[in-house]
Amino acid sequence: MLERLNQAMDHIESRLDGQIDVAELARIATTSEYHLRRMFSALAGMPLSEYVRRRRLTVAGAEVLAGPGTLLEIAVRYGYASGEAFARAFRAMHGVGPGEARRTGAALRSQPRMSFRLVVEGSSSMRYRIVERAEFRVVGRMARVPLVHEGVNPAIAEFIRSVGPETSRRIARLSDQEPAGIVSVTDNLDESRAEGTGLDYWHAALTRADPPEDLDALLVPAGTWAVFENSGPFPQALQYLWRDVYTQWFPSNPYRSRPGPEILGVRPSPDGSQADAQLWIPVERGAA
Repeated sequence: MLERLNQAMDHIESRLDGQIDVAELARIATTSEYHLRRMFSALAGMPLSEYVRRRRLTVAGAEVLAGPGTLLEIAVRYGYASGEAFARAFRAMHGVGPGEARRTGAALRSQPRMSFRLVVEGSSSMRYRIVERAEFRVVGRMARVPLVHEGVNPAIAEFIRSVGPETSRRIARLSDQEPAGIVSVTDNLDESRAEGTGLDYWHAALTRADPPEDLDALLVPAGTWAVFENSGPFPQALQYLWRDVYTQWFPSNPYRSRPGPEILGVRPSPDGSQADAQLWIPVERGAA
């Protein structure tokens, strides 16, 4: 998988001054567009679209400083419809406009070319199982919140506080399958997975029963799920679990993620310092 991702990175480099088709990148990586975006974001720490944008502006910056060609010619070559749009994007990345950079020879920022490799530490094993699950419902409260890649998401924290303890107890009583009790569910992420884009966040329970009319509900079709479990210090062990699923498990196994809600169940210890976590990811068999 990593070798094919690196072939897709080579394709990006050869098309920085032309059209880059994500469908073609997915074909090179022998996976789906959805999984490619998800994998890249997890491995690179930024959305695929952001990486392409930054690589283009890095190469364009070198051309601005080198001098050949007008600024408009450089803008058009790297996909900008006008000099003004190019100048805004250039300033956002480099902190200086292209005209000023050319006049003064200003220092510019650079996005290095990425390649991927698997680092095998051997310090821990990952507990997982593959589950075929019948149709079920996510029932509780849902809010559309901005995506935050690192740290606490204040919109989610405020949303959970707004649900209230009595409603949370009602939701928990609806649970009739694992992960039991209240779970965190994320769905409908923006394809770019860029910081600040939206996602549906559910404070909910999983059930096969018909939902009460005053609660939000999401019907989830039958499908295949990869279920990961770990225990350890909270929240560090949970953060490591998300990281390891996408940086170690997917590259080493014949599955890829598919569209659908991602479900997290957490059981903290009485003092909150430790937790048992269960993460459900919708998957399908990938290419051999």
